[in-house]
Amino acid sequence: MLFNLRILLNNAALRNGHSFVIRNFRCGQPLQNKVQLKGRDLLTLKDFTGEEIKYMLWLSADLKFRIKQKGEYLPLLKGKALSMIFEKRSTRTRLSTETGCQSLDSGLTLLQYDLILTNYICRYPTSKQGHILTFQVFYMELEKCVLSSMTDAVLARVYKQSDLDILAKEASIPIVNGLSDLYHPIQILADYLTLQEHYGSLKGLTLSWIGDGNNILHSIMMSAAKFGMHIQAATPKGYEPDPSVIKLAEQYAKENSTKLSLMNDPLEAARGGNVLITDTWISMGQEEEKKKRLQAFQGYQITMKTAKVAASDWTFLHCLPRKPEEVDDEVFYSPRSLVFPEAENRKWTIMAVMVSLLTDYSPQLQKPKF
Repeated sequence: MLFNLRILLNNAALRNGHSFVIRNFRCGQPLQNKVQLKGRDLLTLKDFTGEEIKYMLWLSADLKFRIKQKGEYLPLLKGKALSMIFEKRSTRTRLSTETGCQSLDSGLTLLQYDLILTNYICRYPTSKQGHILTFQVFYMELEKCVLSSMTDAVLARVYKQSDLDILAKEASIPIVNGLSDLYHPIQILADYLTLQEHYGSLKGLTLSWIGDGNNILHSIMMSAAKFGMHIQAATPKGYEPDPSVIKLAEQYAKENSTKLSLMNDPLEAARGGNVLITDTWISMGQEEEKKKRLQAFQGYQITMKTAKVAASDWTFLHCLPRKPEEVDDEVFYSPRSLVFPEAENRKWTIMAVMVSLLTDYSPQLQKPKF
């Protein structure tokens, strides 16, 4: 039975005729959130427990419900200054971050990485140790203190994960990985939110990856087992996931009693899979490999033939932009495709990431089933 104990005690009379007051005491509202992410970096999902990732998804669902469904105004990031650095081009990441954070009343600044970097590298070409610095490392070394003093968090999209690690190590503010050569964690959060909305739960799903052993697959491998999901991944020979990622993913699978199957046969990877997933075959920076990669990935296009061996409730995901050789129109535009709900969820998940790293806000929505 729920009641307001504060009002009851405020009006209670003592034997001597005096009353006493208890302030700021709440009763009847159970504490739902025991996860604390404030001040953390989000560089890769391997740094987060299953409960911590679930919390970010819960917060995403909460913000989506309160803002989109109920029309509430939530200035949760009011007074916060956020910065974005893009070494690679970006559409969905930039747009979702800008629109999402602005709706939470934050200030947002886009730093022109290439222009600033060119200016600095011409003036300061070496480190204190005398080594020639890469553009990325030099920029991180120079700007870490400036960024920390003028902004509350940074989202950075870089070529090398190691450069992002340097920035996070030295900066005193949260750093969020907007994509690197090894990981794309914020994309996977959007994937999982979309799948939770569609299936009602993530536990027991089989994710069938067909394509390159890239940053998207790496991020799936660093997190799926923590939800009780299985992975069946097919990549061409020579395009397998990073060995260090495989080793850690095998450990996660063992700890969570899930299956991790790596192979070269696309149809075998799709067999019995609930979610068919692919991505670009040619990532940014690999344009010179286009001819070689297109030849290596022959037979890896996802089609209805692929879907026929999948589970009866199969769905399809692609982080975009999509090219026809990766998945045909029949699958991409089918009712089974969750591509566009997934793209929208990029907004709600990045909002949740920033709120969780910068505030003490707790979700008001009942925790979804994961």
